[in-house]
Amino acid sequence: MRNGIELLVRRVSAIPQHSISSSSHFLPQFCTSSSASPSSKLFIGGLSCSVDEQSLKDAFSSFGEVAEVRIAYDKGSGRSRGFGFVDFAEEGDALSAKDAMDGKGLLGRPLRISFALERVRGGPVVVPRLGKSKRDRERVFK
Repeated sequence: MRNGIELLVRRVSAIPQHSISSSSHFLPQFCTSSSASPSSKLFIGGLSCSVDEQSLKDAFSSFGEVAEVRIAYDKGSGRSRGFGFVDFAEEGDALSAKDAMDGKGLLGRPLRISFALERVRGGPVVVPRLGKSKRDRERVFK
């Protein structure tokens, strides 16, 4: 996980500044912040509809102290959206839980586990295009 993020940061840093729009001038600072290292919060995908917060906490509490468990629910129907978050007190506990539980089944469904990214409220989400810009592609064909 860490190697993948470091590779992405290197690729983003190598993009020429003229090919990045002016609204994304904060991107290198955002990518190199502390969110690049593993955190104590895990994203848990592939949850069954019958999983609740207590059963998710019970499944992960054997790896360490679980500080918080949240499952995302649909506002209209109230049903689970199939993912949630488990926040551990220690980063090492989160890492061992991720390694042990990723791909394992919980109530009949395999879990997809990764470190949760910190969400910046109110800020735009900028995803850089790593290929050539449209202007550069047009130059090749002219």
